[in-house]
Amino acid sequence: MADTSIGTPEQLRDPHYTPPLHKAIPLGIQHVLAMFVSNVTPAIIIAGAAGFGFGSNSPDFPELLYLIQMSMLFAGIATLLQTFTVGPVGAALPIVQGTSFAFLPIMIPLVAGKGVDALAALFGGVIVGGIFHACLGMFIGKIRFALPPLVTGLVVTMIGLALVKTGIQYAAGGVPAVGTPEYGSLLNWSAALVVIIVTLGLKFFTRGMLSISAVLLGLIVGYVYALMVGMLTFESITGSWSNAAAFALPQPFKYGIEFSLAAIIGFCLMAFISAIETVGDVSGITKGGAGREATEEEIAGATYADGVGTAVAGIFGGLPNTSFSQNVGLIAMTGVMSRHVVTCGAIFLIICGLVPKVGGIIRTVPIEVLGGGVIVMFGMVVAAGISMLSDVEWNRRNMVIFAISLSIGLGLQLEPDAVQYLPDTARILMTSGLLPAAFLAIVLNLILPDDLADETTEEVSGGMSGHGKGSFPKRT
Repeated sequence: MADTSIGTPEQLRDPHYTPPLHKAIPLGIQHVLAMFVSNVTPAIIIAGAAGFGFGSNSPDFPELLYLIQMSMLFAGIATLLQTFTVGPVGAALPIVQGTSFAFLPIMIPLVAGKGVDALAALFGGVIVGGIFHACLGMFIGKIRFALPPLVTGLVVTMIGLALVKTGIQYAAGGVPAVGTPEYGSLLNWSAALVVIIVTLGLKFFTRGMLSISAVLLGLIVGYVYALMVGMLTFESITGSWSNAAAFALPQPFKYGIEFSLAAIIGFCLMAFISAIETVGDVSGITKGGAGREATEEEIAGATYADGVGTAVAGIFGGLPNTSFSQNVGLIAMTGVMSRHVVTCGAIFLIICGLVPKVGGIIRTVPIEVLGGGVIVMFGMVVAAGISMLSDVEWNRRNMVIFAISLSIGLGLQLEPDAVQYLPDTARILMTSGLLPAAFLAIVLNLILPDDLADETTEEVSGGMSGHGKGSFPKRT
């Protein structure tokens, strides 16, 4: 229910309304709390995949801090593009931007075990993909027909399935610990389980700020638990704090620039999915906050901001940005549509991004504790995909499209050696799993005739398909 002490009902539905500052700032920070963990997690995952050392004395420690720092800084800058707008760039709506999980299945194979040297090609792909993403704003409405819930739901589900392994590995002790006696120990799992239990408890048995920031608070409790059982020491915390600078500006092309065909193709293809996700978020904001449909200008402006924010982030060592769906729900819950509230949150993110000591503290979170939060977050990604698939009419045609796309995409992801003789570019794209699944789903959806939907499918589905949702075949 909306808080009418902030403004009249008409004001609360107006994105241009500015609430009193003493109310706008806490509401803005509330938006940051809802997305903070999700925003910095991709940077930590990419660092781990590349083989960065996580200890405060590791030579890679400054690079890890920098990636975390850029995640916060450019999430804030991209959010400002949405709320303030620059020409056609931005929707002038309370859209919160953050680092996208969707690109992780593409980024992880690009950097796997290659260290800092892999980042030049990664950020080259981010820049080109961001420019391509921005160009989609010119005709985003015209390509929506190619991405129905069957396709988008499959892709979102595949994103989650591609990442759940990472959550389990983190909870068990992290990739470097695989094969050691400590990997999968009860101590490691206890830290992850504390985070999961606290997160679920807060999410379902509390309201307001406690429920909204459940994952963040779960990680804090897990952090304290790790201190109590000796998984983390005060010396490591103070070491990380002292080794991180108090203030630092972003550096353009810090890791150089390299244009890899695999990276460019991967990022450009994923831009389609990210753009459609943003369209859904913009529609959700205008419906939930203002009770109306989004305009074409708002949808195009949001897509432009997605792409421009990603391209600029790539120049300085930031990962791809997208609109954050959890904040859409927050707007519907609070009833406050003001874009200036989100601007306050963006400024807070920018300040955090300019202070590496914040990243230094984040990095002291034990990998097992982070694993508990990641399991929840990636599981929610899978659940979101399944929720989207619930809108699909499961006839023969759609079942075949889903079955083939999922089987090939997930199969290649689980057994990457099956395409070991492909050229490097094709192998990286195929073993992501996500891209072949998305490609097959889009192509099959466009070329398979609709009249297949009317045919019976007992041989595939036990006689259950061809019926509407919630219905059963008649007995004969």
